Amino acid sequence: MNEIRVNFERLREDVQSLSRIGQKEDQGIHRMAFSDGDLEGRRWFRSRIEDAGLDVFEDGAANLHARLDWDGKRASVMMGSHLDTVPGGGPLDGALGVLVGLEVMRTIQEAGVPLRHPLEVVDFTDEEGRFGGLFGSQAIAGQLTPATIHNARDLDGVALTEAMAAWGLDANAALFARRAPESIHAYLELHIEQGPVLDRNHVPIGIVDAITGLFKWDAHFRGQTNHAGTTPMDMRADSFQGLAEFAGEINRILEEHGSPHSRATIGRVELKPGAANTVPGETGFSLDVRDTDGETLRNLADAFRRTLSALARRRDLMFEFEVLSEIPPTRCDPGLVQLLTETADRLGLEHLRMPSGAAHDAQIMGSATRTGMIFVPSIEGKSHSASEWTPWEDIEKGANLALHAILQLAAADAGTTTGEQQAKRKKA
Repeated sequence: MNEIRVNFERLREDVQSLSRIGQKEDQGIHRMAFSDGDLEGRRWFRSRIEDAGLDVFEDGAANLHARLDWDGKRASVMMGSHLDTVPGGGPLDGALGVLVGLEVMRTIQEAGVPLRHPLEVVDFTDEEGRFGGLFGSQAIAGQLTPATIHNARDLDGVALTEAMAAWGLDANAALFARRAPESIHAYLELHIEQGPVLDRNHVPIGIVDAITGLFKWDAHFRGQTNHAGTTPMDMRADSFQGLAEFAGEINRILEEHGSPHSRATIGRVELKPGAANTVPGETGFSLDVRDTDGETLRNLADAFRRTLSALARRRDLMFEFEVLSEIPPTRCDPGLVQLLTETADRLGLEHLRMPSGAAHDAQIMGSATRTGMIFVPSIEGKSHSASEWTPWEDIEKGANLALHAILQLAAADAGTTTGEQQAKRKKA
């Protein structure tokens, strides 16, 4: 099995073919969940599965599964990611993990490798969170409720139930997509880093040991709208001045309550009434905060809330916020981290152990099974843009690492993996 390699020309053709779906000239790729582009991408993926002679299954959350040696009795080794994109996204975010998984499965099928665990590759629905979460993986992990499905809406007010109904789907069927933990032996995801670390260090492989958690708020300062010329500076309740002061406090809060992995971002600001000659009476803004440690994330939430409330009182403003999403951080399975490390060493691949600063389906799947992640570099750290790219040679290296890790996990003659040995020791 040490001589098996992916068919890289076929993988490259898949990447190029899929990247044309939803492509708008100079505007990136538009395959948002339940859009026309998403539908076309899913149809393309289904056709590739069928062309390979693999089984196709679509669950109640519209997750699309490719399956090899499936019997419904043995726990599967699962790979996956997502084909949906942000508006104007790049060709690799999410999609590369799905396509590498498919190529790994085809390679193993063509080599006639006997399997003790069946394989499946999943295109998870709405990983990019058009409707607020990581819908497909949350469905498989059993994290959805009727209320979360009913209340899910995008930024334009379109309900998830409406979007799925337009495709002839019942959103509540997602509750039946839940998988019993014992039905999944392990989950592995390959993804572009979406950051600059690997590229700047000229390292082709990242082995992820932790995936960031996050909370996202929709926050508002409310003051008093007034004339820009007649209202003295010391008599204003200027909502934007409150936000400006808060922005200057972010680094202090991170230094005092965070860690080297902490991140905080104000990515959206809206002033009302929004006139040049008017003191803004209302400022709405987003706050996105991330860390790989749950306790640190809770401390940061408390610190940001206290700072915002104190600042509002001092400036005669009202502060309020709504929690848009909360995703807990996840530690990758130590056994899988070690397996990936040893496999990379055996293949002669230089690698770096690192955290993920972005959320992924892998962290949701971590609540249901053992999870591992492989990163490949993003040139200049660019992602969520048309300029997102990874060198072909690094894609090939990552794909072969994924292939040989999957063989260790699933092949009949691979023996007991490092992760299984650790699990046995824990039970003992």
